[in-house]
Formats: sequence, C-alpha cells, structure tokens
Amino acid sequence: MDMLTIGKMAKLNNISDQALRLYDRIGLLKPYYIDEQTGYRYYNIKQCARLDMIQYMKELGMSLKQIKEHLDRQDISVIQEVLKRQKQLINEKIAELNQKQKAIIRSIESYYRYAASPREGVIVIEHLPQRKIYCYNCGINIYEHELDTYEYMLRELKSHILLHDLPMIYFCNVGSIIRKNMLEARKLVSNEIFLFVDDDFEANKGVEIIHAGTFASIYFESFSFYKEKKYADILLEHIAQNNYRIVGDYICEVIAELPIFPQNERNMFVRLQIPIEFR
Repeated sequence: MDMLTIGKMAKLNNISDQALRLYDRIGLLKPYYIDEQTGYRYYNIKQCARLDMIQYMKELGMSLKQIKEHLDRQDISVIQEVLKRQKQLINEKIAELNQKQKAIIRSIESYYRYAASPREGVIVIEHLPQRKIYCYNCGINIYEHELDTYEYMLRELKSHILLHDLPMIYFCNVGSIIRKNMLEARKLVSNEIFLFVDDDFEANKGVEIIHAGTFASIYFESFSFYKEKKYADILLEHIAQNNYRIVGDYICEVIAELPIFPQNERNMFVRLQIPIEFR
C-alpha cells in the first residue's frame, strides 16, 4: 500500500512525472524500487518527506544542484544558512521593487504636471518643495552643442550609473544646471547633468539638495537647445524687470518625455526654474 507508481507519486505531490525523472537522473530523489523486468519506478510514501524538502528549498530560490549538495551534506545548519541568504536576497528584491514603484509614481506625477502646466511661454512664480539630485560633470558645455551631443552625454551618464551600481530606474528624470555665478553673468554655461533621486538615496559624492523656495518658472515643449536659450532669456529678463534677486542655480528639468519623435529626435516637456527672492 505504501508503494506508489511514478504517476501516483507525481499526482500526490502536485508535480510532473518529468520532474521526478529528472530528480532520479541527477540523484536528487531515487525511486524506492525499480522493476528489473518492466523498468517501472516505484516510490515509497515515506519519500514524500524528502520531496517536501526539495520543493521547500526550491521555493527558497535554490537550484537543484544546490539542493542536492545541501541534502547530501545532511547538515541541519544548512537550512538556516539558506534562509539567511534568501532573506537577504528578498530584502534586496523588495528594495529594488520599492525603487521601481517610486519611479512609477514619480512618472505618473510628472505626466499629471504636464497635463496641468501653464501654456507654453507663460511665466509663473511658484513654490517648489525640496528635491534631491545626483549630478554628473560631463566636461563640456552642453549649450554649445545640439541634441546629438546631448544624446551622447546621456549615454555617458547611463554608463556612469551602471559603473557605480546606481539604480537605472532613476534615469527617467534628468535635467541640467547652470550655476548661479554664470547665471548672474547671463552666460548659459553648463557641463553638469543630473538625475532626480529619492530622499533616501545615498552616494559618496555627487548628491545635492535643491532647497524648497520660490521659483520663477517657464514651461515649454522642446527638441532643441535653441528653444531653451530663447525661454531662458525671457525668464531672466522677467526677473530683472521685476527686480527679483536670484538666490540659487538655474534648473532645467525634463518634466516628461513625450512619445512623439519629430525627425526621430527626443521630444521633451521642460520646466526652466530659477530660485528668487523679492527685494
């Protein structure tokens, strides 16, 4: 009564006949008895205990080779080691999924902002919250080049992210900075591009805080730096005419990447923003 055919053993344990044949072939779970004349495999009901352990260890993410090695050792501490290792892997996976979820939420919010943004070219004075960015110096003034060079810079930034094991999910939120001293001299000079990152993001260097405050902003859709220069001049002229004081760096933020590719080029919805104080 305790002897089971391969089919019954498989059905009883909700696995396939092929899985049991594989376990037999690699020595992970041998049949209790093989009929020499027919070649039929028979299992003892007590072998379900080992099969339960195999399935349990598979659920922990172990390969069949690892399972066999651990079971062959017959060491009770093995499961504890496996559980600790799998706990760490699961924690890493949870952290990765949390980062992806945050990036998705950020993207949804970006498209909401796009839908609710002022008309192109309209200047608004708005309060913006504190944000964190990760900066990368690309070594050349991006405003002396066109979008083809900018695309190479983005590839370089992407390679930098991978090299330093930073989450690639951040790559969807990019921008550039003109430092305050250059801005006050009315020079569009920037060799820095950046990524918006989460508040809990940590790195050894390159991280900066854009402090909360009042910003003069202008929104527009663009696939060229010529258009940015035009609207930057309009924004700076507005600040000068209203006697505002510039108190920080100029930020060019890509709010949303638009799924429209004129002449196969990147099309972006952009917000230029300059932190100001009222005199």
